[in-house]
Amino acid sequence: NVRVEWKGHWFHLIDTPGHVDFGYEVSRSLAACEGVVLVVDAAQGIEAQTLANCYLALEHDLEIVAALNKIDLPAADPDRYAGEIEKVLGIPAEEVLHVSAKTGEGIDELLDALIERIPAPTGDPEAPLQGLIFDSHFDKYRGVVSSVRVVEGTLRKGARLRYLQAGATHDADEIGLRLPAPTPVDDLGPGEVGYLISGIKDVGEARAG
Repeated sequence: NVRVEWKGHWFHLIDTPGHVDFGYEVSRSLAACEGVVLVVDAAQGIEAQTLANCYLALEHDLEIVAALNKIDLPAADPDRYAGEIEKVLGIPAEEVLHVSAKTGEGIDELLDALIERIPAPTGDPEAPLQGLIFDSHFDKYRGVVSSVRVVEGTLRKGARLRYLQAGATHDADEIGLRLPAPTPVDDLGPGEVGYLISGIKDVGEARAG
């Protein structure tokens, strides 16, 4: 995940695996989001794994912003595949954005569409803390680093945390944002996504969910 600014708004973007074998990881990531950017190759159209992930997003009741990427390729046929998206997913073809991550064409319009179409997160910063771990990995120097989404309340450095999946208690040694470089902060509020380090040495104690 990474946090970026666009026109006075903060986006917390989570990249999800495209492969169907990572369905659980994708599901946990989607649970941390208000919406999704559905990226479809403008030269190939919708693939089965993309479709599976899109249905997961619909199950989470998320707003979907569809974009056809690689429109710079000679084989690209964005109009054809926009029609395919409309037929398969019910997203109007005229709402499907045409972009090129390589040349930058259409990226401004995509970011504007996120502001317009995807609702801002809600939550009370004064409520009891609730958060979701959607990924964890082991760093040999720092121990387990967890990616977290704060749902309610405020996650503060030094706070004592209850990990419900593992039934364990740990202190928040460091919390931060990926900007994209890991950048420590004092707290994360509702809707914010960042990382958490709490002295855990076994990834199994910080399972996603």
